[in-house]
Amino acid sequence: MAAKLKNDPAAVDAYLATLPEAEQETLESLRRLIKKTIPQVDERISYGTTVMFSLGRDLVGFVSQKKHLSFFTASPKLAAAMKDEITKTHKVSGATIHFTPDNPLPTALVKKIIEARLSENEALSKKS
Repeated sequence: MAAKLKNDPAAVDAYLATLPEAEQETLESLRRLIKKTIPQVDERISYGTTVMFSLGRDLVGFVSQKKHLSFFTASPKLAAAMKDEITKTHKVSGATIHFTPDNPLPTALVKKIIEARLSENEALSKKS
């Protein structure tokens, strides 16, 4: 079984507070959706700016970058399988979906990704 990862919502709050208002609101909305979909999820800052959500294993994450916001599916296999659906509205690069405050991620897509990631992690947990 994977080791429990650190839960640090205060660090996530502090990171989000450093962002421009539109980015902050967009990422906070995504954060609420993730936590509503998986109420028991842990959240933390990774690599100084990336917000990661986990249940013993990383599930998804997000970060503000210079030209866009990024949503990490944490699964190149999943992103490839969903590429046709993702690219209807957004650009995907590897396991990362790019979006902006003017073009946020669709709620249904985020939920679908989270549910798929939960299934992937459950399968990995059964193998370990």
